[in-house]
Amino acid sequence: MSIDPALTQQLTDWRRHLHAHPELSRAEAETAAFVCARLADWGIPFQSGIGGHGIVATLSRGSSNRGVGLRGDMDALPIDEQTGLAHASLRPGVMHACGHDGHTTSLLGAARLLQQDTAWSGTIHLVFQPAEEGAGGAQAMLDDGLLQRFPMERIFAYHNWPELAAGHIAVRSGPVMASASRVAFTMLGTAGHAGLPHLTHDPVLASAHALIALQSVVSREISPTDSAVLSFCVMEAGAATNQIPDRATFRGTYRAHRPEVRDAMAAAITRIVHGTAATFGMRASVEIAHTTPPVVNPASEAEIVARTAQGLGFPVHQDLPPSLVAEDFGAYQQHIPGAFLWVGNGESAGLHSPDYDFNDVILPVAAQTLAAIAKKALAE
Repeated sequence: MSIDPALTQQLTDWRRHLHAHPELSRAEAETAAFVCARLADWGIPFQSGIGGHGIVATLSRGSSNRGVGLRGDMDALPIDEQTGLAHASLRPGVMHACGHDGHTTSLLGAARLLQQDTAWSGTIHLVFQPAEEGAGGAQAMLDDGLLQRFPMERIFAYHNWPELAAGHIAVRSGPVMASASRVAFTMLGTAGHAGLPHLTHDPVLASAHALIALQSVVSREISPTDSAVLSFCVMEAGAATNQIPDRATFRGTYRAHRPEVRDAMAAAITRIVHGTAATFGMRASVEIAHTTPPVVNPASEAEIVARTAQGLGFPVHQDLPPSLVAEDFGAYQQHIPGAFLWVGNGESAGLHSPDYDFNDVILPVAAQTLAAIAKKALAE
């Protein structure tokens, strides 16, 4: 399956437009309107407003009653861009730092390729998903009847991957991306003068002990053969340098590839925080929310991806280790089989970096791969 140079240039222009106009999760109104306009220009039928700003475009041909899905995410991140590029974000504090602008554009490219290709039979649903960045976009679309309204036997998606050579494809069976859970704990102490600490219960000190103890969760309570990570990234405590505050709050995330490990971590975090609070004569609260399930590829769907990419002549890697980065594609895999692949972004800053940019060179690779995967999944 080849791609016309004119379409490649068009995709590059669109990707850079989307990069310059990023929108946060659940606020992707302009991005969705842009996608709808491109689909309308091509005469591809679609339905919008699914699970928020979600869009599903549908292509059907031939006599087969089989259906597959391709998914691309649309939202950006609350990050100040520092690339200095001509197409850098025009919106302060909002940036496509994860490449969803490229994912959206690749899916548009796949739609065009499939529309122009007559060598397939069945139905292909192109799912433009909002709110992937921890805001529950996949589940929102599922709750809005995605699979009932647009029946599909399998679903596929990709993520660009800076650690992989540009245009190379990586896919593996088994765990691919981790589950993600949010965690916050608050130590509730007694405020007072910083010069009279004996008359207070210092929540900052207690929290510091809790943070150190919590680092033992992965190293001492999870098997070394399992993958897990616990990171606290936000601290909130006090407003004056001469007052011990009455509370301190820490927020972060923990990830794992197996639900059993995720649940064991939740229990350990809760026990350690409450135990530490009691040691210092305080109370504590713990809030945990599981935001995404792990992404786990069935062997049969991973094999479809590998054989498709090989057939297109792209280098394929099946030995990359799973990542503890999270992705809500796993929500779809709770209902139907599906595979998640990586397309190498080449030499670039890392995901979620203010210096990151999607590599436009891989747009035709991703578009061709997605379209060919859909065709092969229908044929098999």
